[in-house]
Order: sequence, then structure tokens, then C-alpha cells
Amino acid sequence: MTIPIVQLIQGMLAPGLMISACGLLLLGMNNKYSLVVNRIRLLNEEKRKIFHQESIDEAESSRLSNIELQISHLIERISLVRNAVFSYSIGVALFIVSSVLIGVTINKTTPAFDWLIVAFFYAGMFAVFVGIIFAAIEVWKGYRIVKIEISEVFKPVE
Repeated sequence: MTIPIVQLIQGMLAPGLMISACGLLLLGMNNKYSLVVNRIRLLNEEKRKIFHQESIDEAESSRLSNIELQISHLIERISLVRNAVFSYSIGVALFIVSSVLIGVTINKTTPAFDWLIVAFFYAGMFAVFVGIIFAAIEVWKGYRIVKIEISEVFKPVE
């Protein structure tokens, strides 16, 4: 029994849509990755400027500890972004495999292939879900870093 070409294209469309969706998620995560790396570089530059001064007063010492705290949180954040990007990339790979397997079954209908296709598709969905969890944790940590920066600005004057 042969599968009509229209049904084959429709079957391959679902993984194709997921590949496109993952591409959008990857685009956003890559943008976040660039922003976090840039923020780390800016904070390191500010830290170097403070270290090159002949004397460091109390305000600069406080700023230095604030910078070090932010950098440590940003390093955690960049690893979460990396994990999200990796999960999304694995998802794309799994969706590609499921799409190719659908194409391979153009002239054959075997229950084993059907099960394999569904397994790859579900694994891809799971990888995307894991990536979303990493992205959500990263957003939460990003909020904490902003609170650290703001806490220095709004310190009560003694």
C-alpha cells in the first residue's frame, strides 16, 4: 500500500513546524547569550578600572563586591542559556530524524517504523520542554541580578 504524496507531505509538516518553532527559540536564546556575555565583559572592564586606581574607598569597595556578585550570577545564567540552546538543538535534530523517517516510509507501512517516528517526535518535544525549563530558570536568575544592581543604587545613606 502506497501513501499518497499529499499525506506524506502533511505527515512531514508537523516535525517541520517544530523545527521552525525551535529556530525561533534558538534565535531568542542566542540573543540572550550575546547580551549576558556582553554584560560580563562590561562588568569585568569596570572591575579592572577600579583595580587600577591607586586607592579604593568604601564606595568603590562596595561596588567591587557588587560586581563580583553579579558576575558569579551571570556565569550561572550563561550556563542555563547554554543548556537551553543545547536542548533546543537536540530537539531540532530529533525532529529532523522523525521527518526523514516519515519520508522513508513513503512506500512502506510498518508498525515498527511508525513507533520509531513517534518516539523521535516525542523525544524532540521532551528536549524542547527541557529547554523551556532552562530558559524559565534563566529568566528568574536574570531578575535576581537586576535586584542586585538596583540594591546598590537605592542603598540608604548613613
